[in-house]
Amino acid sequence: MTNISFPEPTITAVSKPFWDKINEKQFYLQQCEECKQWVFYPRAHCPNCFSAKLTWKEASGQGKLKSWSIVHRAGHPAWQERTPYAVGVVQLAEGTSLLTHLLINEQELRYQLPVEISFQQLNERLLPFFQKKGD
Repeated sequence: MTNISFPEPTITAVSKPFWDKINEKQFYLQQCEECKQWVFYPRAHCPNCFSAKLTWKEASGQGKLKSWSIVHRAGHPAWQERTPYAVGVVQLAEGTSLLTHLLINEQELRYQLPVEISFQQLNERLLPFFQKKGD
């Protein structure tokens, strides 16, 4: 087994509330107070109406698989021993999408597969991965 650490997310002042909630095994997203659209990735202004009035609210952690890829050659040495693994785009119930690691057997991956969040410990940090709903 390698001693290489997994890369950590880049945490900024804007994204810190997201990562703080993930550390508590809670899933929060920003929602615009003006147009009510949910926002992900964390940002200072709404990408829909450009309002700076974004509030952190608890999200469902539920969604459907939109797209995926199986990684055979990892972009970082720490991930190589875990290949092959799946990454995908999840359309969250709130409407926004996110790119994430999938904890789903390759043969079970399919378009619109219902998924839910699964908090996984890597290094000293919890990360939001997604698994098949009900697993």
